[in-house]
Amino acid sequence: MTPSLIPALETHDSQPFDLMLVPGLGRLFRWRHARPVLQAPLLIISIAMILHGLFGPTLAPKNLATTLSWLHFRGLLVLVLLSAGNFFCLACPFMLVRQMARRFLKPRFNWPRPLRNKWISVALFALILFVYELFDLWSSPWWTAWLIVAYFLTVLVVDGFFKHASFCKFVCPIGQFNFVASTLSPFEVKVRKQEVCTSCDTKDCIRGRRAPSSDLVLIRGCELALFQPRKVGNLDCTFCLDCVHACPHDNIGILSRLPGEELLTDPLRSGIGYFSQRKDLAALAIVFTFGALLNAFGMVSPVYAVESWLGRLLHLRHEAPVLGLIFTCFLILEPVLLLGLAAWLARAWSGVRGALLPLVVRYSYGIVPLGFGMWLAHYSFHFLTGLYTIVPVTQNAVASLGRPLLGLPRWTLTGLAPNLVQVIEVGFLLLGFAGSLTVIHGLAEDDAPEKPLRAFLPWATVCLILWLASMWLIFQPMEMRATLMSG
Repeated sequence: MTPSLIPALETHDSQPFDLMLVPGLGRLFRWRHARPVLQAPLLIISIAMILHGLFGPTLAPKNLATTLSWLHFRGLLVLVLLSAGNFFCLACPFMLVRQMARRFLKPRFNWPRPLRNKWISVALFALILFVYELFDLWSSPWWTAWLIVAYFLTVLVVDGFFKHASFCKFVCPIGQFNFVASTLSPFEVKVRKQEVCTSCDTKDCIRGRRAPSSDLVLIRGCELALFQPRKVGNLDCTFCLDCVHACPHDNIGILSRLPGEELLTDPLRSGIGYFSQRKDLAALAIVFTFGALLNAFGMVSPVYAVESWLGRLLHLRHEAPVLGLIFTCFLILEPVLLLGLAAWLARAWSGVRGALLPLVVRYSYGIVPLGFGMWLAHYSFHFLTGLYTIVPVTQNAVASLGRPLLGLPRWTLTGLAPNLVQVIEVGFLLLGFAGSLTVIHGLAEDDAPEKPLRAFLPWATVCLILWLASMWLIFQPMEMRATLMSG
């Protein structure tokens, strides 16, 4: 799909569907206290997870911290991102704690200009993937609980010193995952009529609504510096709906759109700039995609053979350096080789002008759908095969307080049959593969209108390689992790 087709989609006879116009749901979203009401239950659950992780059963399948974090939360997260949008950030419990703390501690500083990019969050994203493997977080309630505590403390420290939503925009690795994945979501927070914004003098959606003849902000505007009339897509949008509450014209909705269309164009985006000039965003897209395969690779039996071979070859007796080598290969060497070669071939065959690095940056966003397909396949496998495990784990947690109010734990409850779930996984991977091919073909037609196929084929080959690797991974048996060899 070429960018020239997008206006035709936007001017279709039917108007975009607006979640804000759904009875009941629209009233909830317009309510100024909707966000804390949605955040409070997740905060209570987070506290329960921390306490159960620190003081509950050490066996992971019987603990709320590990079961909810690594089974249910991740599965629900990707499915909501696919079917709706970034609604987890809307209900994020970390932000509720931050807001309570800001009643007493007012941030004084602006985020440093040299750090107003995604490099810190890209590093933290990769670090969390690394720590997850190194410390077997999936099997350790204690480590999982401390990870949640560390997240709360980091939010308080960062947003305690720095104004606006600095943690969300520049630090939070979960938020960055959500931002990238939500480029494939079917809804976005968007203005309904541009002409209303053109005639608006106050710009409250970005500045906030202020008291008459005063600088006192009654309702804050977007803390992530996304000016709604010039906002494009879901990247950096937490769905906080501050702009909805601040807009005096009720001109902002949660509108339906074609998933992934924001990856096809490169306009100047409010708060972001041009995709083609953001190497940090390209790196985030690459880590998001290749990290999906790496995270799945860590859960299949061949990983042990690779770790053992590397340990013997390099005479390493500890897991950390071996994992570091595997991560370097997956997240640095492999992307550089595949994407660099594709850029060189596309430029040589099609005559596309420019240096290799800008070409890699431009097309790196095209592999995002494939990466999201892998995250969906992987997380949905654990979520659906363990769908009902929340019941006995909760029963056991309540019973440990002294009274089995929910009955005795029914440990026989598990989830859907793995064979059935595997069919769903294949469907997600096919969907992601098709999405990547569509985006890359649109970019190729725009870059080389006379020879689009030649510009398309190298990048399509990269997608095919990644898709075949993903298919191979999901057909591998998921095994219990073992401690690294010592020889």
